[in-house]
Amino acid sequence: MHWDGACYFRDMAVHWKRFILILVTGAAAGLAWNAASGRGFALGRSVLVQAGDELVEAADAGALLERGALFLDARPRDFWRMSRIPGSLSLPEEDFDRAFAEAEPRLRRASGIVVYCSGFGCEASHVVARRLREKGFIAAILNEGLPAWQDAGL
Repeated sequence: MHWDGACYFRDMAVHWKRFILILVTGAAAGLAWNAASGRGFALGRSVLVQAGDELVEAADAGALLERGALFLDARPRDFWRMSRIPGSLSLPEEDFDRAFAEAEPRLRRASGIVVYCSGFGCEASHVVARRLREKGFIAAILNEGLPAWQDAGL
């Protein structure tokens, strides 16, 4: 049997074209289903963000801090002890009721409230902001949390 290298590589190119076509078709079908099903993921924003959540970017949060906003760390208290935004209070999600009782007088005097946690994928700041909203406080959520603050050099 004679081996024809050119034929082999030509067939290989056809297989790659099929692979790319299948991949693109699958991705397009998945995106179309996501958009049309009504149960899809919100692409382009965090799936943790719900109606009523107000996100603030790190640079804007820095300006809020300069104007006297109160920052709340929704991470466990030990994380807050290790590193935090200067002047922030610890209001951990898992100990919300007790920590809220301690922080309530400061919350009532605050000109603005910003809640943060460990960054992408951390739901604690969203949960704490919603619990505050249930108690009548409006709190913004620092988008991407403490890592965004640190990356911005604030």
